[in-house]
Amino acid sequence: MNALDPQQQRARAWFEELRDSICAEFEAIEREAGSDAAFDYIAWDRTDPSGEPGGGGVRGVMKGKVFEKVGVNVSTVGGTFEGDFAKSIHGAGDDPRFFATGISLVAHMANPHVPAVHMNTRFLVTTKRWFGGGADLNPPIPYDEDTADFHARLQAACDVHDPAHYPRFKAWADDYFYIPHRNVHRGVGGIFYDHLESGDNSTWEANFAFTQDVGRAFLDIFPTIVRRRMATPFTDADKARQLEWRGRYAEFNLVYDRGTLFGLKTGGNIDAILMSLPPLATWS
Repeated sequence: MNALDPQQQRARAWFEELRDSICAEFEAIEREAGSDAAFDYIAWDRTDPSGEPGGGGVRGVMKGKVFEKVGVNVSTVGGTFEGDFAKSIHGAGDDPRFFATGISLVAHMANPHVPAVHMNTRFLVTTKRWFGGGADLNPPIPYDEDTADFHARLQAACDVHDPAHYPRFKAWADDYFYIPHRNVHRGVGGIFYDHLESGDNSTWEANFAFTQDVGRAFLDIFPTIVRRRMATPFTDADKARQLEWRGRYAEFNLVYDRGTLFGLKTGGNIDAILMSLPPLATWS
């Protein structure tokens, strides 16, 4: 993998900084619940199809009293896409070389009244440079207050940069986080964005600042919702509802999720790629 340029270095450093902040906050929640659970970090290396070193990442997983299973991964990889997969990636159709750095997070909660959540932000380089990412809330038992607060915080982050961002990226999330074969959305939405092209320095700075604010918004609102719901009593019926809902979540991630496919097609760490799957699920 080639040496990182200044933009690539700054993006990588931010994603790792955000990982550290999120993991510290999630561990603090476990302490509040009387748990000593902590993240277990495993570094992994990637070999490019050419045989050259292709970067790598760190998989972080915690299993606790509040977070039944949460994965927070960071990776920085580069090399060459294999075969026709390059044609499916923005800017790689005529030149399969690529670079990607990002953070990916999925949390499955012990209490079915606490929503599961997904968050991912990334910076990619092919013949083009762009940011992408988003966050979406996935409650087995939805609460209007939680949904409204989650969306309001993401909208606030968007509005600072462009009032058109939130309605566009909310609609994009509604379209993307949908399970066609079930004819349902996998949750209550959020935002999803991709291909925020950043060819010149001023545009890169603006899109990087936006991507940072998406991460900060997530770090602000999700722990608030967790603390609000984590002590709510639940029944066996509530737990059964959660486990069946998790089956839908697994179906989406295995059949439709672009991040899963990207990781598999680029030789990523299998355990890191599939950390999004719930620890327990049912199908009826």
